Amino acid sequence: MELRIFTEPQQGASYDDQLQVARTAEACGYGAFFRSDHYLAMGGDGLPGPTDAWVTLAALARETSTIRLGTLVSSATFRLPGPTAITVAQVDAMSCGRVEFGLGAGWFETEHTAYGIPFPSVGRRFDVLEDSLAVITGLWGTAEGESFSYAGPTVTVTDSPALPTPVQHDPVSGGPPVIVGGMGRRRTPALAARYAAEFNVAFASLADAQVQFERVAVACGEAGRQPDSLLRSAALVAVVGRDEAEFRQRAEAIGREPEELRAHGLAGTPGEVVDRIGTWAEQTGIDRAYLQVLDLSDDVVSHLELIAADVMPQVA
Repeated sequence: MELRIFTEPQQGASYDDQLQVARTAEACGYGAFFRSDHYLAMGGDGLPGPTDAWVTLAALARETSTIRLGTLVSSATFRLPGPTAITVAQVDAMSCGRVEFGLGAGWFETEHTAYGIPFPSVGRRFDVLEDSLAVITGLWGTAEGESFSYAGPTVTVTDSPALPTPVQHDPVSGGPPVIVGGMGRRRTPALAARYAAEFNVAFASLADAQVQFERVAVACGEAGRQPDSLLRSAALVAVVGRDEAEFRQRAEAIGREPEELRAHGLAGTPGEVVDRIGTWAEQTGIDRAYLQVLDLSDDVVSHLELIAADVMPQVA
């Protein structure tokens, strides 16, 4: 089981806050530093204000050395697919091939209206997502000296030189590994089977995750792909304390009830969290767990160090 750190900077985190978390995660041996791609806080004032996900990851690419970097997930509504392919390929080069690219259809209407971003119907957003995946992976997979063209319901690409070329060449995407996730019953599993290296469920129950992973396995079979060629992962809020008092203190810091966290996240003492991760692995077959860390204050360093010391060795 690989443990990765997942942050929500739109809730109130500067670039320096994120740099501290990424460097701490790297020093502690976590597999990756991921961040959400949102422009508006969900509750609270969001101060000091949003930071762009790919600008942040580009900077972190030059200020870290080994840890993998990515989004969980970028919204296809935010950026045109051609420029997005260029951006992610460039960050891949800046990181010497450490980038992973999560992409979704988008769901948070308020952040779109707050920043003047069009927010079409859900069906149209999935059209945008499908076209984006086709264009981005098509550009990455085009050999040097050749060109790429595509015509879809939301975008047309004509005779693109398909540059720059990413450092990574994932066999499915042709570039950095692509992550698709969500609980959609039909189009989401089908898109994952076609384009993704990894499928992620975020903040789902064990039962719901089992059902969704089975849908994805069926979609892989229908696409002529072996289901076990698609990594499985889950994102869950993580709040861990050396003892009950420290756990409750950290739960209070993010405004959550301890028992609710125990029921729905990776929460409690290290032993409890090890057992919870084991249950997820046994019942869903996940290969990775994204630990959503919501408190990025000065306490984050000791929090991540505790998990790395007392949880990671027992689940690795």
